[in-house]
Amino acid sequence: MNRRAMLGIVGVGIAGAFLRRSAGTPSMGVEASPDPPEIVSIVEYSDAGVRVGVNEVPKVVKTDAEWRRQLTSISYQVARREGTERAFTGATWNSHDKGLYRCVCCNTALFGSDTKFESGTGWPSFWAPLDKKNIEERMDRSLGMVRTAVSCRRCDAHLGHLFDDGPKPTGLRYCMNSAAMRFIKASEA
Repeated sequence: MNRRAMLGIVGVGIAGAFLRRSAGTPSMGVEASPDPPEIVSIVEYSDAGVRVGVNEVPKVVKTDAEWRRQLTSISYQVARREGTERAFTGATWNSHDKGLYRCVCCNTALFGSDTKFESGTGWPSFWAPLDKKNIEERMDRSLGMVRTAVSCRRCDAHLGHLFDDGPKPTGLRYCMNSAAMRFIKASEA
């Protein structure tokens, strides 16, 4: 093969790659569209705290830039970067209103005010979630200690930590961050 034929083949290959990229067609070296999101089961609740049923829903996946646009600075730091708001500063740590706590990122129902208690820690604390299907628990070995991190099953938002020093009937304390949740006040009937 002579030099002219080789350059022609390379030129056709480059042009084809350019046309495929322009048309949105995947080619070697060009990323194909991502896999469809994972499907998870969550238990849906109305804003009144009434269980609606179990639904299979796609996991919420967004880019870092999309989360930054959607969330306040503190909510982003807590929910997406596994931060912790300062004690006694969150919007709902001392709230005694009746209602429902939803994920600030995806609106999944997480906790009800009927399981909230005064823990003295400065964070909203609950002795149980609305439904264990709506949260995930995993071992957290950060900060030189072993804890159980709690996150939203639908979008992986960091919510807080679980401890075994809560009241009866469970003996658990779900120590959550106000910035990771949105409170929906129960309507007066």
